[in-house]
Amino acid sequence: MDLGLQGRSAIVCGGSRGMGRAAAEFLAAEGVALTILARNPRTLEAAAAEIRDRFGVTVVAVAGDVTTEAGRAAALRACPAPDILINNADGMAPGDFRDWTRADWIAAIDSMMLAPIELIKATVDGMMARGFGRVVNIVSRSVKIPQAEMGLSNGARSGLVGFVAGLARQTVARGVTINNILPGIIATDAQKHHVAKLTEMTGRSFDEIWAERGRENPAGRYGEASEIGATIAFLCSAHAGFITGQSILVDGGQYPGTY
Repeated sequence: MDLGLQGRSAIVCGGSRGMGRAAAEFLAAEGVALTILARNPRTLEAAAAEIRDRFGVTVVAVAGDVTTEAGRAAALRACPAPDILINNADGMAPGDFRDWTRADWIAAIDSMMLAPIELIKATVDGMMARGFGRVVNIVSRSVKIPQAEMGLSNGARSGLVGFVAGLARQTVARGVTINNILPGIIATDAQKHHVAKLTEMTGRSFDEIWAERGRENPAGRYGEASEIGATIAFLCSAHAGFITGQSILVDGGQYPGTY
């Protein structure tokens, strides 16, 4: 399927690895020029070079932290008028809410709620003026399946989803959609870090917890980053203009509800 994205431009946050990298690759395969933002310059430059070589598209690598004003400004200087914005940032480590300080909560809100909102604010009016725009936020299933150890994510990401629910209805008539992806257990470095933290909290082995989580999923496995990337690419496509304000689970059926 031709997604109708040839010649479009995108900012992909966290585009050097994991789900962000997968999104960047699927967009590149459709002829989208990329600006990828990530904190680790070495990983970032390697990813940019590999995507350029594989897909033959322009890829601008911007080393920076999306949670900072400077990092966001650097991405916007490189791509001031994107057609597509992929918001994506690392979550916070699991833990006990009794141990979290005000600073922990502010850091979580800055990373998982306010940084995406700031980038949306900086780009959405231009998208509407041009008559086309796609914003996809990589969030978490924790907004629908709260996990006790993920309270920082439960709270901050739910704030972003609530904000988007209102804004998405204001932009769609001008050709701009805003949606959220809610990944379940995806076999990425972030998932490995999560399980490693659970081993510290429980005393159980990494291998035991990792295998158990895959086994308990209805699909009997972990998802792949490429499955997230493909879903994002479709939501960005010319065919998805009637989909907006949605939070789409990609979790192997692990969410137990009917709705």
